[in-house]
Amino acid sequence: MDRTGVVGLIPARWASSRLPGKPLREIMGKSMIQRVYERASQASVLEDVCVATDDDRIHNAVRAFGGHSVLTSADHPSGTDRIAEAVDTTGGEFVVNIQGDQPFIDAAMIDATVAPLLADPSLVMSTVVHVLNRSEDLHNPGVVKAVVDQQGFAMYFSRSLIPFPQTEIAHAVYEHVGLYVYRREFLKLIASLEPTLLERVESLEQLRVLEHGYRIRVVEARSEDHEFTGFSVDTSEDLARAEEMLRERGLD
Repeated sequence: MDRTGVVGLIPARWASSRLPGKPLREIMGKSMIQRVYERASQASVLEDVCVATDDDRIHNAVRAFGGHSVLTSADHPSGTDRIAEAVDTTGGEFVVNIQGDQPFIDAAMIDATVAPLLADPSLVMSTVVHVLNRSEDLHNPGVVKAVVDQQGFAMYFSRSLIPFPQTEIAHAVYEHVGLYVYRREFLKLIASLEPTLLERVESLEQLRVLEHGYRIRVVEARSEDHEFTGFSVDTSEDLARAEEMLRERGLD
């Protein structure tokens, strides 16, 4: 492939309050981290995909299935900090932060989110949203919402419902997907800054970028099966549901 200068990094840690060892939990015979790695590797824009982990068990498992992995400090407070360390060993002008708990991630979404940065040298970061169409998610704090301005840049992210429908005006509500693309230097800059007030209040690290006055370009995902491609695993029940979805779609 042509050199793009884009690398995909998947932060993966062993500790998890609800599902310890989550990256190595199996979904129909494959570990979750292997499924994320294989799906992300289908993105045409990525020169390399690498797992950034603090644990030898994850590191060795990735290498065993032929993947690329680097060990990082166990002290990082967020995935962003972990990949900021890992990028020193991988190179690449552009870095894609790929969530390690989305085993069916859509590779086309990765390509679409990288595209604005490749086309516009003034952009430093991008992310992705999709229209939220399940009413039960509107007030679920585990589903992060986003509002976007008329130029396609993020205005705010929240666990609360935004915008709040004070009047009956037709509008879309967008769910934020935790996929980020950074210019390498900007990733290092953001990771060097202290967590900001709103970031700590909402427990959303992307707010650090907005609070410091930087802009995040937002891409709307066009996946035809977002229930599948956007599915995140946080509990043992989610693991069971992941296997059900594979069977429903005739996949393995």
